[in-house]
Amino acid sequence: MNSSADVDLPANEDQEFPVRRVDTVSLKALAHPLRVQILEMLSRYGAQTACSLGELLNESSGSTSYHLRQLAKHDFVREVEGKGTARERWWERPRGAIQITSPELATSPATEEASRLVTREFEHGRQAVLADFMAHGNESLDAEWLHAALISTANARLTADQLARYTHALEAYGHRLLEDIRSEGEQEGARPVQIHLNAFPILGVPASAGGRSRSPQRAQAERAQAERAQPERAQPENAQPGSPERKVP
Repeated sequence: MNSSADVDLPANEDQEFPVRRVDTVSLKALAHPLRVQILEMLSRYGAQTACSLGELLNESSGSTSYHLRQLAKHDFVREVEGKGTARERWWERPRGAIQITSPELATSPATEEASRLVTREFEHGRQAVLADFMAHGNESLDAEWLHAALISTANARLTADQLARYTHALEAYGHRLLEDIRSEGEQEGARPVQIHLNAFPILGVPASAGGRSRSPQRAQAERAQAERAQPERAQPENAQPGSPERKVP
């Protein structure tokens, strides 16, 4: 499985947009929750100072300043040229995608765990902004913004090759369209927008759900998986239904 951030979609050799494939050293440097959150804030809101990032993340400016310098050592962020002073430096994230998982990184338990941490932090951020939109969008946004937004799900039975062709075509088209819009420059009334594309094989569902029978080995594996997952699904007696935990970076 490939995982990436921002416009950051899985890479292939024919992509027309820059994709950085992190190595072991840079991945380990990124694998800190606050550094991932800093990168996410720069992606969402553009250039920031250590102070403004501290306000966004409820952290001290000393802490964000330190982590910005560490990210800069590995080229995840860079100082904005011609902006700020020696005491107030502005930082931005270079354009392009970051691929944070790969077969090479998965060969080491340490790098595999680092990839999981980075992926998990990015995903927490995605879940939080989507949950916030779903819960409060109607009361916070004008009708034109609500009509412009789209939360869409499609289901299909695909082979791995079909899924690869679908996702690669979507990401290439999406990048070209987004670059065309960005070339128009900053527009009056613009606000930060986050775009998600989720397309993945569903795990833990019997193949028979699509009209095919399971092998005995597959059925046994699925029963074992369900038994292992059972304690995780259990809720305490006083749990409030419909109020999932919100993870906010």
